[in-house]
Amino acid sequence: MMIQRTLDALAQLRLHGVAQALREQMADPNMQQLSFEERLGLLVDREVIYRDNRRLGRLWKACHAKDRSAALEDLDYRDRKGLDRAQIATLASCDYIHRGQNILVDGTTGSGKTFLLCALGQKACREGLSAWYVRAPRLFEELSLCHADGTFRRRLVALSRIQLLIIDDFALTPIGTRERSDLLELLDDRIGSRSVIIASQLPPAQWHDYLGDPTVADAIMDRLIHGSHKIHLEAKESMRDPKRKQGGKA
Repeated sequence: MMIQRTLDALAQLRLHGVAQALREQMADPNMQQLSFEERLGLLVDREVIYRDNRRLGRLWKACHAKDRSAALEDLDYRDRKGLDRAQIATLASCDYIHRGQNILVDGTTGSGKTFLLCALGQKACREGLSAWYVRAPRLFEELSLCHADGTFRRRLVALSRIQLLIIDDFALTPIGTRERSDLLELLDDRIGSRSVIIASQLPPAQWHDYLGDPTVADAIMDRLIHGSHKIHLEAKESMRDPKRKQGGKA
């Protein structure tokens, strides 16, 4: 009866990790050989792990990654130019996010851009950092709706708080005056303090021409190129080939 009261109290205090670990300790006779301090330490450690996992779950869910199975540990470096182990190891530290640096990724369809973007987003979440994945066409569509209902500024503020913004399929569709302006506003809020990862089939050298307006394009590219890491992906066969094994992602 006493242990149940303790478990109920732990539940009220939202110490769910401690409660689960206590149940396991009560069911394991070997735990009786440990001192009170050792058992207490194990309970506290479990609570820390429980809360870290809960936070990761919330961050990863909020990321809305297209490929939720993506992880840097599963990158396949075989038969692929541009995917450098040393560079990926450096990016895996997420130091670039703390420095407010960007990553520019380009490659043909099926070269593994989306998997890499989602894997970088997953690693950021594992480090306790907020991330959001979005395709460029949907981002511009959402911002257009925000203009229509008067919430554009509020949405920009919300986006500026996300530590890692991941934009996929950039330059996939034609861009207009409003989209250019919105992109500049979004990047201006992030320069030097928040990171952006952008992936496109076009190499960054062609983004200026794609953006069209020379003045706005200069401003956008200046904010993107400053302190950026560049990755050019090539694959001998498409990652979307159903014959490829699950472990062949990149």
